[in-house]
Amino acid sequence: MSNEPSKTNGQINSLVGSAKVLVGNTIETAYQAVGGSSEPSSWTTAGQKQHDQGEAEITAAKAQGYVEGVGDRLEGKKDSIVGAITGDKSQQTSGNLQHDKGEAQMEINKREYMSNRRRQGKRERS
Repeated sequence: MSNEPSKTNGQINSLVGSAKVLVGNTIETAYQAVGGSSEPSSWTTAGQKQHDQGEAEITAAKAQGYVEGVGDRLEGKKDSIVGAITGDKSQQTSGNLQHDKGEAQMEINKREYMSNRRRQGKRERS
């Protein structure tokens, strides 16, 4: 298993964690209705922890994707310049494509990150 952050694994953990919180809240409500403790259940606390870890992994994967995009962009720019200087149109074109790919990867990960930040801000305000 890879130690690399994964958006997919993060989303799965976030979703499973949220489901556990929902189950935990249901158990707590039922238990309180019959005069039981108001302490959070282990389902709720474990679920919240798993959800938070999933969200952190998603953020880390986006950051990694952004950094990889920066690397592609810089490498592409270098190849494009070297190709232009040496008259190698193939290298110049390849460099331009890699630069554009890196720029797109940066933009996608930046957009996803900002979208998550707005959603988290809305949840914290409600």
